[in-house]
Amino acid sequence: MSPIRQSQMASVETADRPVVGYAEDYPAGMNADTHSHPRAHLIYAVSGVMHIETKTASYIILPSTALLMPANTGHAIYMDGPVEMRALFLRSSAAKRIFDDCKVISVTPLLRELILAACGEPLDWDVNGRGHHVTALALGEIERSMVLPLDLPLPTDTRLRRVIDALRDQPHNTNSLMQWAQFGNVSDRTLARLFRKETGLSFRQWRQQARLTAALRALSAGKGPAKAAVIAGFVSQPAFGAAFRKNFGFTPGQARALTEQTSQ
Repeated sequence: MSPIRQSQMASVETADRPVVGYAEDYPAGMNADTHSHPRAHLIYAVSGVMHIETKTASYIILPSTALLMPANTGHAIYMDGPVEMRALFLRSSAAKRIFDDCKVISVTPLLRELILAACGEPLDWDVNGRGHHVTALALGEIERSMVLPLDLPLPTDTRLRRVIDALRDQPHNTNSLMQWAQFGNVSDRTLARLFRKETGLSFRQWRQQARLTAALRALSAGKGPAKAAVIAGFVSQPAFGAAFRKNFGFTPGQARALTEQTSQ
């Protein structure tokens, strides 16, 4: 981080207001290594797609969604294409009534405009003026937002992490639990137990989530639904479409359209 940006972030993170906005544009392919902030924050992009990873989960942040992140949470960000990021930093008093762990929320047209308006306010906005009303309304919209299943749980166990990293690299791989256990040098019973303990999902459930996440990433990169289905290891496109919609709440075509709308 450059000295100028360090100074900017320090000002944002110590601002004497319950909520302040921060705007930054990033080039395609930029990778922000693991870092954290002393304040909780909402991460949103006016355009572009972000891949955010914490110690316990991986998230894809599409246009019309945002990630809520508690204070002091280590995370890395990869910019998939140019990204116009807009963020709201919240003091604990403002954040604690809304969230205490990471979650992806839908961003309504109203919340989008409120985020942009908050980012247009000075860090010392008038406590009796526009900044107060904008940020108060933004907090209300965040609290009412729908939570979306755009997270992929990640383990800390090194044996399971080796298997999971391979599965993420090869979402189309059809190896059985027993074959992956051999790859991880553990018994199939141990591997099944680790999946449940470390991710809260069974092996099949986690692999399905990983495949659909890979498909979502392909769609966000401009691939068509048919190509995304192949990348995710689905032989039947109708089966892919049904699984995708059941998991995310929208179709592959809608996911791609969201990305295309903000890249124009």
